[in-house]
Amino acid sequence: MKKNKTVITYGTYDLLHQGHINLLRRAKELGDYLIVGVTNDNFDRERGKLNVFNNVLERVEAVRATGLADKIIIEDYFGQKIDDIQKYGADIFAIGSDWEGKFDYLNEYCQVVYLPRTEGISSTQIRSNSRRPVRVGIVGCGRIATRFILEASFVSGIEITGAFDTDSQNLDKYTRRFGITPFASFADLIQASDAIYVATPHLSHHLYIKEALTAGKHVLCETPMVLNGDDAEELYELALKKDKVLMEANKTAHCPAFNHLMVMIKSGAIGEVVDVEASLSKLLADKTLREFDASQAGGSMYELASYPLLPIIKLLGTNYKRLNIYSKMENGVDIYTKGVMIYPTAICSFKLGLGVKTEGNLVISGTKGYAYVEAPWWKTDYFELRYEDINQNKKYFYKWDGDGLRYEIQEWISCIFNNRHESSRFKAKESIATARIMQQFTERKNHTEI
Repeated sequence: MKKNKTVITYGTYDLLHQGHINLLRRAKELGDYLIVGVTNDNFDRERGKLNVFNNVLERVEAVRATGLADKIIIEDYFGQKIDDIQKYGADIFAIGSDWEGKFDYLNEYCQVVYLPRTEGISSTQIRSNSRRPVRVGIVGCGRIATRFILEASFVSGIEITGAFDTDSQNLDKYTRRFGITPFASFADLIQASDAIYVATPHLSHHLYIKEALTAGKHVLCETPMVLNGDDAEELYELALKKDKVLMEANKTAHCPAFNHLMVMIKSGAIGEVVDVEASLSKLLADKTLREFDASQAGGSMYELASYPLLPIIKLLGTNYKRLNIYSKMENGVDIYTKGVMIYPTAICSFKLGLGVKTEGNLVISGTKGYAYVEAPWWKTDYFELRYEDINQNKKYFYKWDGDGLRYEIQEWISCIFNNRHESSRFKAKESIATARIMQQFTERKNHTEI
C-alpha cells in the first residue's frame, strides 16, 4: 500500500497575496497532506525586519481561508522545524526559492524542495504601496531613547520625525548623533507627528501623554507609564475617546519567549498556578543617578517593579486580595523592596533591588510541575518546564534580538495599522493594576520599613 506523502512548509503570510497562494498550491501538489507553519512573532529573521500589518491570528485565518492547508501550526521557536518534521513524519519540506540553500541541513530529516516564487508581487511591495509609515516623534533624549532609535530601524512601517527634550544640550547631541530633526517645543513635535514615544523621567509621563492624546496622537510610553492608578485610568479612557492607541512599553510583555511561556502555562502545562516568584536587581555604583533621587521618583519599586509584576498579573489577574510591601530605605528611596501578593488560590512574591543584589530568576509553581526561567528572565531566550518525573522535563530555546524594544515597537505600530486599541500582550487593565500597586507604595499602605 502506497504511503501518503506529508509536506510541511513555513511562512509569515503577512498580507496574504497571490504569491503566497501559488506557493501553497505548489507545496500541496508535492504530496497528499499539507502542514503549514505560521511564524508566531511575525519576524523575518534573515532580513531583520518586524512586519506590522497582520497579527498571528489574522495570518492563521488567512491561510485557513485558502483551503489549501490540511493542518496549520504556529512556529514559536528556533529549531522547531526539525521537531515538527519528526513529530508529524513529514516527507518533504517545501519553501520558496528565495531561501535556496538555507535549509539544506534539513535533508538529514526529509527531502527539501525549493519552490519557484511568483515574480512581481511580495508582502514588502504591498506594505510599501498601501500606507505611508507612521511618523513617530520622540520626547526625552536619555539612555532608553538611544536604544529606541536603533531598535526602530528593525521595524517596518515607522519613520522617525524628530525629537524634543527640555535640555537643549541633550537634544542637540541626540539629534546630531542620529541625524534627525530637533524640535524647539513639544507642541511642534506633536504637530509634525502621527504618534509620540515618551522616554522622559517617570513624573513627567502623565503630562506628555495627556497632551499628545488630546492632540489626537498615538502614544507609546516607557514603563512605568504612571505611578497612580487614577491617572492610568484617565489616560486610557482619553485614548479610547480619541480612538488612539496608548501602550505601556514593557519589553518583556512582547518578548516571544515570555509570550510562549504565558500561553503554555495558561493552557495547563504545569497545572493550576499556586505561586509566582519573580526577582530583578541591579547594582548601580553611581548614586547621583536619577534612580537614587527621591524627588525624581527613584528607587527599586518605581524603577523595576513593572517587570516582576508582569507574570503575576498576566497569570493570576488584577483581583488580588492583599499586597504587603517591605522595603529597605536609604536617603528617601528604597534600595530593596519585597512584595507579597495574596490571591484567592495563590500566593506570589516579587523582589527588587538597586542597592541589594538578588538572584534574578522567575519560578512559577503549579499543581503538576513548575516553570523555571533563569536570570535575566525579563529578556529570556530560554526556559524550562520541570516535573516530578524528570523524563518529562522540557527546555525551550528562542532568540532575543538586540535590546528587545523592537518587539514592543512592532506591536504598537501593528495596533495602529490594524485599529486595535490595545495589545493582548499587555492590556490596559494590567497597566492600570501596575499603576495602582505603585500608588500603594507611594501611599505606604501595608508597607513595612526594614
